[in-house]
This record gives sequence, structure tokens and C-alpha cells, in this order.
Amino acid sequence: MLDQYLEKLQELKQKNEPFVLATVVRREAPSSGKVGDKAVINRWGEIHGWIGGGCVQGIVLKETQDALRNGKPRLVRIGKNLSNATGHSGVMEYTMTCQSEGTVEVFIEPVLPQPHLVVMGKSDIAKALVKMGKAAGYRVTGVAPEANLQTFEKVDELITQLSLANVKTTPASFIVVATQGINDEQALLEALKKDVPYIGFVASRKKIGAIKSYLVDAGCDAQKVDAMYSPAGIDVNAKQPLEVAISILAEIIQVKNSLEVLDGFETAPSMEDKPATAPQWYINPVCGVPVDMNNPKHVIVYKEEKVYFCCDGCKVKFEKDPEKYIKAREMGLAPEGM
Repeated sequence: MLDQYLEKLQELKQKNEPFVLATVVRREAPSSGKVGDKAVINRWGEIHGWIGGGCVQGIVLKETQDALRNGKPRLVRIGKNLSNATGHSGVMEYTMTCQSEGTVEVFIEPVLPQPHLVVMGKSDIAKALVKMGKAAGYRVTGVAPEANLQTFEKVDELITQLSLANVKTTPASFIVVATQGINDEQALLEALKKDVPYIGFVASRKKIGAIKSYLVDAGCDAQKVDAMYSPAGIDVNAKQPLEVAISILAEIIQVKNSLEVLDGFETAPSMEDKPATAPQWYINPVCGVPVDMNNPKHVIVYKEEKVYFCCDGCKVKFEKDPEKYIKAREMGLAPEGM
């Protein structure tokens, strides 16, 4: 089990994909999860390792998705009798509504990909921006015809043609066109093909107007053209290439920090990337725990709708008064375990 955990951890890091490390840090018997049990959980909800089964697993998966969205770790306490409610930020408590006993506490730590900086061009500003991006912890792609490994300092990825066709971008990617008069239009046409939160263009205001008209005439979306950051960078009256690079990176940081951390990592990749084995979630109307529809504990049909359950206790409660739980869900009321 530990080998599987370590292999998956390394695989996701190499792919630069987001994931969560979940570790059981406290346990009161009876509970299937034991102190020290751990798992790697990817963005699709696939668990590699062990942190417990049944309701515990569903609750951890629910909190995993939230941790990936906001980038914040949390301690998840799950049990039937949580008498010492903490009320502390970063501590989530779930009261068991099923027949399980015991208590388990799981620490969830999101591991997010490095932000990605794509620099197009090999001007002095481009070179300075690559240097600053690396210093700030970005994964950096340099894109410039006839570039070599000496063109940029410690670039992670080097593309020697003015094309982004082979550059994998995500909603955590930021593109700067710093070609400065050498194939500006081609570089911008490539950049505008990408769905990223920031496209910056290093140029004078006079030149930007003409370039924008050209891009719209070439068929680019006018709103996307207008949304470009141009001139790129916060206005700090920068003169030297390094000063300009710092102003651009400051603007990128400002944009990055205004975004949901993982906003888009669920939807940015094609759904074709989703593994066939990935869970399909249904919210248990009794306790609010996500249930994998491919592997539920119980499923019953009520008014032509399939209702999925994580445990015996939830199924029994639902069968006693199904209308109560269906109406509560329709009214947007929180389930009993929330």
C-alpha cells in the first residue's frame, strides 16, 4: 500500500497535476482507519492508499475537493459523539448519522501545481522575465525561434518555434509576449488560442492600438483582444529590462492571487482525460456524504429516481421517511451530518 502511495505521489508531481495528501492523525476505536494510514487523492477523487472506508471516505473526498479549490489544508474530525467542538478555523467536523461508532481525524493537505509562466520572444525583457519567474517559483516555458539552452537562464521548457501548439497550459498559466517587434502578430495569434487568465503584451500604447485592430481583423475574439494586458506590467515608470520584468511579474501575481486556486483544474482538461475508473458522485440526502454511484453501499429507487447511500444507517433512515429527505434536499437544507 505504501509503495502504491509513493508511486502515485511521484507520478502526479511529474505530471504537474493537483492532488491531496490525506493522513489519519487520530483514531478512537472502532474505526477502519488507523493512525499513520495515508492516501494520495487526485482531482477526480481516485484514492491511492487507505484512510478508511464508508462514510469516512466520502467525507474526506468532499473535503478534498474544497481543499483543491481554495488551496487550504484542514483537519477533518468524523465521529458520532464530537463533544469537544473546536470551532477553530481549518477544523471541519462531521457528526456520524449512521450506525458506525468511533472517531477518526484526517489531515488533508492540498499539493498544487507550480504556476506556469510562458514567455514568448528572446528580447532582454523576455530573458529578464524568465529569470524573475524562476526566482518566484514559476515553471517557465521559453518560446523563441532559434533559441538554445543558453538563451534563457534555467528555463524548464524550451520551444524553438513561435508556436504554442505543443505547450500544455492550464488556468494557472500566464503568457507574456515580449517579442518586441519581431513577429509580434504571430506570437499574439498563438497566445490568443489559449484559455488562460493572463496574456500580456510588451509594447507602446501607440503600437498596441494598431496590433489590436489587426488581431480582430484576423478573426480573433474582440473581447479577448481587449482583455489583454497591454502594455504589460504595473506602471512603476520602469526603465531597465529587469525593472519591466518585475512590473510584469507583479501584475501576474496580482491576477493569480485573485483567482480560485484550482478554479479550472476540474474543468480545464478535456473530460476525455477523466479516467474510466474515476468515481461519479451522488450526495447522500441523509448525511450529505458523497457516494460513488459506481460503488454504493445501497441504492434504492424512489419516485423513479435512484437514491444512493454510503451505509446501512442512512438507507434505514431514508426508508422510514423518504419524503422528509427529498423535500429537505429540494429546499436546499443541510443534511443531518453537515
